[in-house]
Amino acid sequence: MRVTQGTFSYLPELTDDEIAKQVAYGLDQGWAVAVELTDDPHPRNVLWEMWELPMFDLLDPAGAVHEVNACRQAFPDHYIRVSLYDASYGRQTTALAFIVNRPSQEPGFRLERQEHADRQVRYTLHSHATDRPPGQRGGGGNGQP
Repeated sequence: MRVTQGTFSYLPELTDDEIAKQVAYGLDQGWAVAVELTDDPHPRNVLWEMWELPMFDLLDPAGAVHEVNACRQAFPDHYIRVSLYDASYGRQTTALAFIVNRPSQEPGFRLERQEHADRQVRYTLHSHATDRPPGQRGGGGNGQP
């Protein structure tokens, strides 16, 4: 299963050059860049862990690509995304976000049906990643953080 969250989710993986071009576009708009990661890609898990601090004063997209590669090296079996924030609204507003790394094996989801009073049926998503404890959720279950 391929997680499809954020921009470019249905396209093949972006190369470092393509990531740099998207970051350059964001920098031209005055947006701040952040690299984030998670081992639980549930759609409602929108607050991923930050890799380093957001890059507010970044001028060259190579700096963002460097941080993406450092994060990939430290967390090869995590989802990693680049988020670009537009501060012009006076609050944290994500203008662009895209996944730049995925686990070698994506854990996927299952749909759980719940029956309630008056024949109400509700469905929830269960992330298979959460079947293992944090730090062991990577694609291969290799115990990497």
